[in-house]
Amino acid sequence: MKKPKAIFNWSSGKDSALAFYKTVAENKLDVTCLLTSINEEYQRISMHGVHVSLLEQQALSIGLPLVKMEIPKEPSMEQYRNIMNKTMTEIKSQGVTHSIFGDIFLEDLRKYREDQLNAIGLEAVFPLWKKDTLNLIHEFLNLGFKTIVTCVNETYLDKSYAGRIIDEKFIADLPSNVDPCGENGEFHTFTFDGPIFKTPISFEVGEIVKKTYPKPKSNDIENDEDYVFWFCDLISK
Repeated sequence: MKKPKAIFNWSSGKDSALAFYKTVAENKLDVTCLLTSINEEYQRISMHGVHVSLLEQQALSIGLPLVKMEIPKEPSMEQYRNIMNKTMTEIKSQGVTHSIFGDIFLEDLRKYREDQLNAIGLEAVFPLWKKDTLNLIHEFLNLGFKTIVTCVNETYLDKSYAGRIIDEKFIADLPSNVDPCGENGEFHTFTFDGPIFKTPISFEVGEIVKKTYPKPKSNDIENDEDYVFWFCDLISK
């Protein structure tokens, strides 16, 4: 029986890598391509801060075509929805019926994804949904995956966590209020080796960069505080 066609929403990080691994192992869907949102101005993966050249290395090593969905620097929700709908409608026209994500437990995010996809007749799939995140990160490491932290939210973690390879010590060092998979946005990663790759991704670790983003208004009142993130730049070799 022919398997339904699917696209994989690829972030470049550990949750995507593990969800992709499980999808392939289950062998119920035919994954036709990777889809990644890119900051149009900087040519980097949104929030992860990873340059598109490294993303392209990942796709090549995985052996799948890469669809880059370019998003303006500061898009409105309407702009984002329009770009997403246009991209997904084009993908659906190629016979794709499913869209796979690495989300684990954020209910509002899952509902948003499902609502957007249902509107154009696609089904969302979540291979990691409601799995214990501590078990997931241990499974990820035990499978032989290797990943580096590319971004940390200073609300939860300090600068020293940026650029660290995730291993047992990293997990042990995490404060008790930080999810082991960073599912609440505490940190983001870039996966550079593991069973889904034909060859490891080649890169050098660059500088650690601080970036601030204004917090949204609350009841039309300006917020004086900013979100602070530390990014570890990775340079393609």
